Amino acid sequence: QVHLLESGGGLVQSGDSLKLTCAASERTFDSYSMAWFRQAPGKEREFVASVSGSGSGFKQDYADSVKGRFTVSRDGAGNTVYLQMVSLKQEDTAVYYCAASSYYNSRYYGNEGTYAYWGQGTQVTVSS
Repeated sequence: QVHLLESGGGLVQSGDSLKLTCAASERTFDSYSMAWFRQAPGKEREFVASVSGSGSGFKQDYADSVKGRFTVSRDGAGNTVYLQMVSLKQEDTAVYYCAASSYYNSRYYGNEGTYAYWGQGTQVTVSS
């Protein structure tokens, strides 16, 4: 059973930066595709960013709303994934979830159903 634990959320002001971390329980996790989703109050959960596993060249994908502001990366061992967020906006306020899949889906990387494993989420609040 894979366990994911997010950290790094908090309360920041518009224009600030924040870095989220997702740690996986598996030691050999570099083959997994990892993603970040978020859910704002009253809205459906949406895709934010993803990075594929070693077999797919650690390909990064982003939602249009965060391109140029958010960067997804993973450490050398592959079992920790980061989401660096800069120029935060109030509309970025949400609970951010880490997700993992044992394979990379080049077509449905932004689809929740692609990911079998989920963390419990970390709250990010951006004030004006």
